[in-house]
Amino acid sequence: MRTGKSMTSRPTPPRLGRRGFLTLAGGAFLAAAGCAPGTTNAAHSGPVGELPTGPPPAGTKLAVAVRTSQIQLATSGLDKELAFEVSSWINLNAGPDIIQGFRARSIDIASNAGIPPIQAEAIGVKARIVAVQERPNPTYVFATAPGSDIGSAADFKGKRIAFSQGQAQGVVVLRALKKAGLTNSDVQLVALPSTQFLTALQSKQVDVAPLGEPTLTKYLTQYGKDGARGVRTDVVDLLTVLWAPLEVLNDPAKAAAVRGYVGLWARGVVWAAEHADQWIDAYYVKDQGVSAVDGRRIVDSLAKPVFPTSWDKAIAWEQETADLMAEGGFVPKIDVKTLFDRRFEGLAAAAVPAGYREGGA
Repeated sequence: MRTGKSMTSRPTPPRLGRRGFLTLAGGAFLAAAGCAPGTTNAAHSGPVGELPTGPPPAGTKLAVAVRTSQIQLATSGLDKELAFEVSSWINLNAGPDIIQGFRARSIDIASNAGIPPIQAEAIGVKARIVAVQERPNPTYVFATAPGSDIGSAADFKGKRIAFSQGQAQGVVVLRALKKAGLTNSDVQLVALPSTQFLTALQSKQVDVAPLGEPTLTKYLTQYGKDGARGVRTDVVDLLTVLWAPLEVLNDPAKAAAVRGYVGLWARGVVWAAEHADQWIDAYYVKDQGVSAVDGRRIVDSLAKPVFPTSWDKAIAWEQETADLMAEGGFVPKIDVKTLFDRRFEGLAAAAVPAGYREGGA
């Protein structure tokens, strides 16, 4: 996203109370999707039936919202192994956008961090996790507004922090505050979708916002000369997940297509790790518009992808995240075991070499 410094005239985003975030997500968001809070998109509380083992029937289609996978499969040639038709590759990745797409039945499967499935459950959108990748390294860096004097997480006290409840960035903020010995009331959490973080930083409507790559590099390249900086912490956002609406998983044909896609998704991630130069050129340079040098630096900072054979660790992490959100009053108490469709457990790990499985050599 490219925005200029002329945005300073925009009004300051609202600072919401804790319950206000849930109201925003469950009311305004669902109203935009044309649905009432508390409704569900399937009659069943969990997937039904055995997971199909064969290929999907001819003509089966999925709408897939995983931009990186689209590029990985196309560049590697793995797309030729797709046993279903991709009706559309949807270039969306923000959790709230994906949830709305699930609600509108315009997205069949997507990739996000662990927090959007929690948020979806909190507002009555029934979806389940079908694949897990673990990311043991920090994914987000706290970018400061131009001219800020923030040098560490301890300096967040009293500052305005961009906060998106339904996205990974929101939980990263909460975890960073907790590690710094701060409470939510020690800062001003400014409710924004992550797509507006850059504008809010550029116009100094917030003092700090968590950014991932390559957005961080783009921002610091433009505003580093004006005093913007990146504040690094050891807070990790452990999970990348594939997830799908419950009604998709209850459709045998689509469930078979999802089963096949899980393995290809994991193989695409591994291909990118093993073909860094091609991946940098195809994604970071041509798709994201950063330099090859910056793309190399970003790739070199990433840990080797890991796909767990057991989801026990992922479920424990997800529960800790849900509890943290509930303690802050952002979502009701949730038992996250219901968010995982364990029929798919281990399928991603089985599709990749042993060195990319949790505990692999």
